[in-house]
Amino acid sequence: MDELLEPLLRLGAAVLAGSLIGVNRDLHGKPTGVRLHSLVGLGSALFVMLAGRYGRGEFDVAAVSRIVQGIVGGIGFLGAGVILRSSSGDRIQHITTAATIWVTAALGTACGLGAWQLALTSSLLVLVILTGGFVLDRKLYRRVDDADVDGPT
Repeated sequence: MDELLEPLLRLGAAVLAGSLIGVNRDLHGKPTGVRLHSLVGLGSALFVMLAGRYGRGEFDVAAVSRIVQGIVGGIGFLGAGVILRSSSGDRIQHITTAATIWVTAALGTACGLGAWQLALTSSLLVLVILTGGFVLDRKLYRRVDDADVDGPT
């Protein structure tokens, strides 16, 4: 039973972590959402688990290291695909969304390695940053906009 339960828990935790971040992105109308983030978390966990399980019959640190490097590189390209520059070239959009893809891969990797406390703590921190950061950004932008309008010329 443990042989089946442990991998399911790891994969399920990776999907859950990705889903939570994806819900946040969906709620804010971003180009990525639950499906993409869930798949990134799941894929990252699965790759790491495959290296650990099917390496040499034991946890193969070298194989996991190579796979983590591949995940980071591949996710970088995926994240770069969501970043947009405005037509005037003065504004870049979706940087935070690209960062959430990157951190979702890290969370999936942590789940795949069985680092439960690290994955849970990091997931909560990501949600706090996304939620609290959104509120703080709005307040700061409002102050900057007000200063530009009401400030001396």
